[in-house]
Amino acid sequence: MGALVGLLAGMLGIGGGLIMVPALVYLFVDTLELELSLAMPMAIATSLSTIILTGLSASRAHFKLGNLNRFILIWSGLGIAVGAVIGAQLASSMPGELLKDVFAVLVILIALQLVFGGHKESKQRMSKLILSLVGLVTGGLSALMGIGGGSIMVPALVWFKVNIKQAIGCASFCGLMIALFGSASFIQAGWNNVLLPEYAFGYIYLPASLGIVITSVFTAGLGAKISNQLNTQLLKKIFAGFLVLVSLRMLLG
Repeated sequence: MGALVGLLAGMLGIGGGLIMVPALVYLFVDTLELELSLAMPMAIATSLSTIILTGLSASRAHFKLGNLNRFILIWSGLGIAVGAVIGAQLASSMPGELLKDVFAVLVILIALQLVFGGHKESKQRMSKLILSLVGLVTGGLSALMGIGGGSIMVPALVWFKVNIKQAIGCASFCGLMIALFGSASFIQAGWNNVLLPEYAFGYIYLPASLGIVITSVFTAGLGAKISNQLNTQLLKKIFAGFLVLVSLRMLLG
C-alpha cells in the first residue's frame, strides 16, 4: 500500500489518504476483526500520521524553491491548527457508519474537483480573515478524512489570486501542520480506549503507519519521474473515476 501511495503521490501530486483510508478500514475490519466504530477513526488517524514525513520532505523542497509565503502560512496556519484538532475529535466521536458515509461523500466531491475543477480566480484577494477561514475548513475536513489537504487548499488559494507554485508550496507545509495537529488530537482522543488493539498509539496503528512510510518514501521519486513521461491530466481523471467507485462501494457496503 505504501509503495502504491508513494507512486501515485509522485505521479499525480495527490495525497495517499484517499487510497489509504478505505484500504486500512478493510484491513482493520477483516484482519484485526475490529468494529467499524474503531476501524474508521484508526484508519484516518494512521493515514494522517504517515503524512508527517512526506509533508516535512515536501515543505523542505518548496522552501528551497522559494515557494513558501510567510503571510499565507501564518494566517492559514492558525485556522489549520484549530480545524485539525476539531476534525480529529469529531472523527473520534462520530458513529462508524456515519463517518464512513461522510468520508465517501467528501471523496466523491474531491474526485469531481479533480475532473472539472480549473484554476479560476475570484475578484477578491486574500486577507488575514479569509486565510484563517480557509485554514479552518481545510484543517477540519482534512483531519476528518485523513488527508493532507492539498486538494482543498490549492484550489482555494488559487481562487484568491495566489500564484499556483506558491499555492502548492504552502499547501505542502499546511499538510504537515494538519498531520501534526490532527495526529496529536487522535492520540489524545484514543489514549484511554481499552478496545484498541496492541501497538495502537491512541488511534494510530503503528505497524501500518511504519509499513506505509518506509515504502512510500522510495516510490514517490519514481512516481515523479514517470509523471514527466505521461499525460497526468488523463491519469487524474482515471484516478478520480476510481475514487468514485471506491466511495460508492463504501456507501453501499
